[in-house]
Amino acid sequence: MIGVSTMANTTQLRYLARADMEALALDPARIAEAIRDMCVGRERGQILNAPKSAIRPDADRLFMSTLSVSEDPPYMTVKSLGMNAANATGGPNGGPNGGPNGNTDIIGSLVTLFDSRTAMPVAVMDGDWITALRTAGLSAVAAGQFAKPQSSVIAFIGCGTQAVAHLDMFNALYPLREIRALGRGAQRRDALCAHAESLGLTATSTTDARDAITGADIVISSVPGSAELTPFVDANWLSPGAFASLVDLGRSWMKDTYTAFDRIVIEDLEQEATMAEPMLDLARVEGDLGDTVAGRIPGRQSDTDRIAFIFRGLAIADLALAVLAYERAVELGAGSLLER
Repeated sequence: MIGVSTMANTTQLRYLARADMEALALDPARIAEAIRDMCVGRERGQILNAPKSAIRPDADRLFMSTLSVSEDPPYMTVKSLGMNAANATGGPNGGPNGGPNGNTDIIGSLVTLFDSRTAMPVAVMDGDWITALRTAGLSAVAAGQFAKPQSSVIAFIGCGTQAVAHLDMFNALYPLREIRALGRGAQRRDALCAHAESLGLTATSTTDARDAITGADIVISSVPGSAELTPFVDANWLSPGAFASLVDLGRSWMKDTYTAFDRIVIEDLEQEATMAEPMLDLARVEGDLGDTVAGRIPGRQSDTDRIAFIFRGLAIADLALAVLAYERAVELGAGSLLER
């Protein structure tokens, strides 16, 4: 489990900006392990996870909050997040710099961490960093069960922040040698390819989804939602034995092709049952991450099964990253101390 810190000073808050958190250089394997530990703790009744709450004023904008509390390690976290897909493309709901070149961020978020023993807040930190790494970590936990250990080719449908976080995570955990990058803008595709090449990988930029995923061992889709988005990825294009992590809730995939998946797993059946807009027909779902860590469903059993992990995020993963970052920051004296 994540280490337990001493009682926090309840008169101060530690503020961790994006740069502070990036400088912590958390180990990808440790991130995945911490998230898996949280899943195990939840199965044992030591950690509580509230379903997400969300408000969508229109097709482009989404506001959401997550909450999770743990007795061991003794922390509670709340994340508040806003998303506006129109920031990248302009339009009536776009930000002040929105336009075809994507001059404004799509997602903004903050995480507040509490000491669950005193019920007092101890830190406020950049939520975008938490969201990127915990999402890649959730994919990694699922991949540990369902991807082939020798996976070497990874394809990205969507080349933004999530693609970069997933590339770094999976490059540390798998013997990657090649990436394929497909995204709406050449600038982001090229940036992802350049990053991959800096890691010593071969990179191919493409505008064809079939070319991107055919022959790939792992596929990561992270296409932002928007009013104009029409599903364009066919699951039948996946090669036998592929693992696909649908970070975008499957919005970029044609749902009538889900029958091509031999198995589908999500992050949390209990949470999904409360959602107003389900990601998919739950009758198609074999189980969730809790079922995998508890051994109620098996990991990969065939070299040819095409397996999908479809998810919208899980608060215990936000908690895992927030605790890792906070305890490492306390150890290093990182961030800024603010009086409450």
